[in-house]
Amino acid sequence: MLNMLAVQSLNTVYMTLVSTFFSYVFGLPLGIALVVTGKNGIRPKPILNFVLGTVINIFRAVPFLILLIAISPFTQLITGTTIGIAATIVPLVVSATPFIARLVEGSVLEIDQGVIEAAQSMGASDWQIVSKVMLTEAKPAILVGSVVAVVTILGYSAMAGIVGGAGLGAVAINYGLYKFNAEVQWITIAVIVILVQILQELGMWISRRTDNRI
Repeated sequence: MLNMLAVQSLNTVYMTLVSTFFSYVFGLPLGIALVVTGKNGIRPKPILNFVLGTVINIFRAVPFLILLIAISPFTQLITGTTIGIAATIVPLVVSATPFIARLVEGSVLEIDQGVIEAAQSMGASDWQIVSKVMLTEAKPAILVGSVVAVVTILGYSAMAGIVGGAGLGAVAINYGLYKFNAEVQWITIAVIVILVQILQELGMWISRRTDNRI
């Protein structure tokens, strides 16, 4: 049991970090696009902004467990299976991407508008404003948001155990719930809590170390 908990803990961390990475690959540009095309953005495009916002809101509104089951054909197409680590990462990314897009949007909107206007007055291109002003100024807030995202994704990964996902959620369900073993359930919960605490503290440490304002 200890060996299984150790292996599945590593699987949980792996799924969480990989899913977070790919969620930011897709979610970061989506969040920036929402700001850029918004009413007060540097390139306002109301229709595009409305479409992006609507699609993001639709995916955010669907509970993870329902989404996990609903996109199983897509997961099968991408990974060739609907169980295991790879099959868990796909729905995690699909579910977390819109959440991260909104986190990024909120972080960028916190930037003082005067900073962006100053960059525009100096002739900075849109790309320069995004890469050198928006992302640079919002970096501390984005990093703090990433800690929230990691913890959220770790929680989502535990739910995947219900439909054949890997990780600690599968241990709690298969060896705790289905076998009526409360001890395994509580031990698994304790391990998940410890992982959350470690990842959160590590994320906040990285955020503080990379904050140039300190």
